Amino acid sequence: MANQKSPKPVLRKKFNQSRLIWIFIILGLFYLFSSISFTVSGIPREVAYSDFYDTLKNRPENIKSLVKIDNELQGEFTDNTKFKVNIPDNDQDLLRVIRENVKHFKIQPPRTFLAALLFNLGPILLLIIFWWVMASRGEQLGNRIMAFGKVRPKMHIEGESEKVTFNDVAGVDEAKEELQEIIEFLKDPKKFQRLGGKIPKGVLLVGPPGCGKTLVARAVAGEASVPFFSISGSDFVEMFVGVGASRVRDLFGQGRRAAKTSGKGAIIFIDEIDAVGRLRFSGIGGGHDEREQTLNQLLVEMDGFDTQQGLILIAATNRPDTLDPALLRPGRFDRTIIFNLPDIKGREEILKVHTRKIKLSPQIDLKSVARQTPGFSGADLANLCNEAALLGARNNKEAVETIDFDKSVERVMMGPEKKSHIMSKKEKEITALHESGHALLSLFIPEVNPVKKVSIIPRGLAGGYTFAPPLEDRHYWSKRELISEIALMLGGRASEEINLSEVTTGAQNDLEMATHMARRMVTQFGMSDKLGNVTLGRREGLVFLGRDILEEKNYSEETARLIDEEVKKIVDESYNKAKTLLEQNRDKLKILSNTLLEKEVLDGEEVKKLLGIEKKDADT
Repeated sequence: MANQKSPKPVLRKKFNQSRLIWIFIILGLFYLFSSISFTVSGIPREVAYSDFYDTLKNRPENIKSLVKIDNELQGEFTDNTKFKVNIPDNDQDLLRVIRENVKHFKIQPPRTFLAALLFNLGPILLLIIFWWVMASRGEQLGNRIMAFGKVRPKMHIEGESEKVTFNDVAGVDEAKEELQEIIEFLKDPKKFQRLGGKIPKGVLLVGPPGCGKTLVARAVAGEASVPFFSISGSDFVEMFVGVGASRVRDLFGQGRRAAKTSGKGAIIFIDEIDAVGRLRFSGIGGGHDEREQTLNQLLVEMDGFDTQQGLILIAATNRPDTLDPALLRPGRFDRTIIFNLPDIKGREEILKVHTRKIKLSPQIDLKSVARQTPGFSGADLANLCNEAALLGARNNKEAVETIDFDKSVERVMMGPEKKSHIMSKKEKEITALHESGHALLSLFIPEVNPVKKVSIIPRGLAGGYTFAPPLEDRHYWSKRELISEIALMLGGRASEEINLSEVTTGAQNDLEMATHMARRMVTQFGMSDKLGNVTLGRREGLVFLGRDILEEKNYSEETARLIDEEVKKIVDESYNKAKTLLEQNRDKLKILSNTLLEKEVLDGEEVKKLLGIEKKDADT
């Protein structure tokens, strides 16, 4: 270790010697130039006393001005030439002649020693300071350049940061079971090594955004009580060649040292690994050489893992289809863990975790809240709990109540209410008729979800809304159920046509969703009588673009015409179904729309009571 540190003082000594050399060079140049008499205009020219006295006596009109400073006269001729003259002490005769012959004459007090020193050495001091500052900045810049290939991951060490355990993670029980083996290995590696088994070198977490991949990785580190390095895949990508590969080497070097220091191993977590692990030389525009070199270095480092050190790589992505096959092969990422959106039980457990620090009313039923939030991820539910707490505090409540959660669900799904938005009487009537059509059909069509709330107050991008959350999680849909859903979507347009004898633009989003669902039924689900049990059109997106930019047309023009006919047939049948039901219950439609105009907001129970409709069971 002593041999490694010895060169630093030598370099510092050489650097100080070079500074001193430059200082002497600058001082020498200053005195050299100060000894030269400049005759350039604007720089004083030294004139002999006799010549000056002769000019003063015989040609005083050539002298424009004079200033006496101590034993020196500084002046300017009429041709704008500056000069200076050294004069003897107490030359009264000279002063008398100057006063008689020179109109502009001044006497200034002599400079002090410090002022003279500053006047003479000021420029050189400025040069020295400027050089010193530039040299110091150059040294700092050199240090930064040397550290450019280093990586600075977020490091979570036990006792130094908030510890996360599996008790803080809910809704991903299967993922926790898969990762439990990793934790047991880090706690007791000999248990697995005694029979010749090896722990997986890499674990890939795959799932939609917000499902808890990063949180689970931190929980693994918290449960195992080992150092945890967290970094994003984009931190490796730079415009400079070789920087990404250098940062990969540095990251794994830090991980190995931390694993050796802790004695129990360490975990490296790379979030959004698809930023650096994409398939090489693919996509529009070919490959990206620097990113590919970074990926090559990552592959080499993962091959060089020594399981005896207890260093484990965990990575997360929501685009596994873009990853390079060499990265996914056994020996690098040995295990892939899938994260799905939580079901109703998982959502309830997640709500319990995120409401630990929130003061809840005893009447709150978190299971009911979970039932209203199908498709919500863990991050969505965390945001929901926070919104409910903020809403309760805004209304000066002592605890968060059920109504706060209900309003927060609507806020998260559709945006805030626009109570200040001014609507004309006619527009309110159209909105009331439109939403009444949706609400009424949700109660008369047995295959759809019953209405929970209907409002004509604008919220988000909608002028009004009918909220009908599912009563249970669904994974399979029949053709009849999908046609009923399309009929529900078209209920607003049918209500407008029945009551106004015309249609408006308010059904634009409904028509878009209905057409999209009908096309999926024909081209993806094989629910067309004419086309049969086939899927039409290839929908895989191009690599790295994130979304499909085109659909491959693998069918003929005749088939395309049949697809359009079948889509129109499904939409028309659904629309006729909705219109028939509303015409049969036109009196109820009128009652509901008039009540909405009066109250603006009705919940599901009020709608059923108003129309005299019994409660729809969950099994209907």
